[in-house]
Amino acid sequence: MKKIKLEWRRLTQDGKTCDRCSDTGWEVRRAASDLRKMGWEVLLNEIPLDEKNLDQSNIILINGVPIEEILPGAKKSENCCASCGDMLGAPVMCRTVKYNGTTHEAIPASMIMEAAALCKKEFSE
Repeated sequence: MKKIKLEWRRLTQDGKTCDRCSDTGWEVRRAASDLRKMGWEVLLNEIPLDEKNLDQSNIILINGVPIEEILPGAKKSENCCASCGDMLGAPVMCRTVKYNGTTHEAIPASMIMEAAALCKKEFSE
């Protein structure tokens, strides 16, 4: 049985997260569920962040490795996140991932599952 640890980090303020991270949250939970249905052992950690750690918001780590380091040709990028800006009261640049010619603000389950299948680093607790 393949074992993986998914870690999703996102900005939270007053118990809420931005629209972008909320959408990623749905996708990472869906990926975890689909992987479990395929017989994988999946540990999912959701890590809330404050604004001091905004640069880590909307990151997904698989066995400790960011998905953009696992997927061939993927790159970390960023763009303006109006939802975070509304939460924090100032313009904010937030993490995106460029992959196969598309910039993803919310990371789709299919990308997460693809990265999980490609991840070479073993899960360790």
